[in-house]
Amino acid sequence: MAAIEPFTITTTDAELDDLRARLANTRWPDRELVDDWSQGTPLAYVQELCEYWANEYDWPAAQERLNRFDHFRTTLSGGVPIHFIHQRSPHPDARPLLITHGWPGSIVEFHKVIEPLVDPVAHGGDAADAFHVVAPSLPGFGFSGKPTETGWSVERIADEWAELMATLGYDRYLAQGGDWGAMITSAIGAQDAEHCQGIHVNMVSVGPDPATMDDLTDREKDCLAGMQYYQDWDSGYSKQQGTRPQTVGYGLVDSPAGQAAWIIEKFWSWVHHDGHPEDILTRDELLDNVMLYWLPNNATSSARIYWESFGKTKREPVEIPMGASIFPKEILRPSKRWAEFRFKNIVYWNELDKGGHFAAFEQPEQYLHEIRSWARQVPRG
Repeated sequence: MAAIEPFTITTTDAELDDLRARLANTRWPDRELVDDWSQGTPLAYVQELCEYWANEYDWPAAQERLNRFDHFRTTLSGGVPIHFIHQRSPHPDARPLLITHGWPGSIVEFHKVIEPLVDPVAHGGDAADAFHVVAPSLPGFGFSGKPTETGWSVERIADEWAELMATLGYDRYLAQGGDWGAMITSAIGAQDAEHCQGIHVNMVSVGPDPATMDDLTDREKDCLAGMQYYQDWDSGYSKQQGTRPQTVGYGLVDSPAGQAAWIIEKFWSWVHHDGHPEDILTRDELLDNVMLYWLPNNATSSARIYWESFGKTKREPVEIPMGASIFPKEILRPSKRWAEFRFKNIVYWNELDKGGHFAAFEQPEQYLHEIRSWARQVPRG
């Protein structure tokens, strides 16, 4: 049995001094030639953000907020140390729930929902909706270790997560995720159906069903238009990380301004806001997430999941109960009939009118409602 060790997020003064020095010595590019974000994260905003980061942002306070959760590390058969939050519920009938982030996210995405998931009664909810929450950092992300060999695909991480849940003593569990977490969760549904009772995703990774192309609904036409926009204007980061993650890493691990601009551009693209990501997420929350890339120096190791998996995932059929919540600013918004091509037992499907790619981060109350509504449809068994 793998040893499970308590873990506390710690940071040295030297690390923070180095960050401030790098921010102060940033060599800035020329200003963009447009008055919007269409050429990338605007110079004036990045300069304003970095000024705040260097002089006002309080990482020790953020670290303390994150450390209120129960953190652990363990090394499973994959050989990479895995960091995870394991927050047990006080309610005896709580169900184990594995929640997985993606890129450019982190466990920070879940800081508003872990406590209500674990103890709904303390937040005005019902004990029947309680969960024991397990929230790991992907290999090469956050405070997990970095793979030293290739092969860490979506399917391999899914196997690692199944082993993690077994190591924690959970013979039956539920799984949920978004972005890469959605793809990993879907792979768990296919690969660990003996133990995983049901899955929920807030990004359904399926393409159009060819049999429907002569009879598309308006909703499906909108989805195809969104997919085309992503390919044309919103996927450059994934092409770079999927083909040359080593090259992009040199600039990102050396420049905090570059790391922040690289990540926050995707929050501008994928958060459902009124013109700026700070309409929905605070500046501190955005930087909290960036810090989980900056401090562990993992821009390159986190990018490699694209090289390992992009365009290579198996997308095997999933027979166990599946739920989906389709937020309007999500990258992929397929129809239910397209999803049924892969997911054979859809027990919950809801299309919402507000929210984007980072559901738990952006719309925590909606996220909680969706998770609870789906889980009620999955037999305890």
